[in-house]
Amino acid sequence: MTEKELIDGVRKENRKAQKALYDQYAPKMLGICRRYIKDIEIAEDIMIEGMYKVMTKIHQYTGEGNFEGWIRRIMVNQALMELRKKHNFHLSIETSNVEIKSAVTIQNELEAQDILNLLEKLPTGYRTVFNLYVIEGYKHREIAEELGISINTSKSQLILAKKRMRSLIAENQIPDVG
Repeated sequence: MTEKELIDGVRKENRKAQKALYDQYAPKMLGICRRYIKDIEIAEDIMIEGMYKVMTKIHQYTGEGNFEGWIRRIMVNQALMELRKKHNFHLSIETSNVEIKSAVTIQNELEAQDILNLLEKLPTGYRTVFNLYVIEGYKHREIAEELGISINTSKSQLILAKKRMRSLIAENQIPDVG
């Protein structure tokens, strides 16, 4: 079944198409949810809620842009809604005394599970900003809008997340190439 046939089938509420869409995208989308949410059961619930939104809001997909990217955005938004309910992202940290080092390409150097394990060790604010900036490709302005924080807070959370990741890498004796 092509992507277009899959989308058309889901729009027509065809159960086989819905199952095919779920089977094709759910594992990867669960991985996205897990990057934001430590608790596997909560991450699974968020992924299921997100897939439900995909199925019920598929008429909003215009066909422009990547379909998987559209689904991914829904998953990220679901995870962020969950985090907003439980965490205060209005932490303000002064960045004037924080040294900014060049970006470490941890993502290229570690296996996916290693990254997930390290991300789980970060505080929620650090982990969320790191995910949005490094993995999802959001800009600090977009992160600030999504989380209701200042751009400087987003930047400082990223800097501190990277510092913390470096120290976790060192603690775990994972080679740091930066």
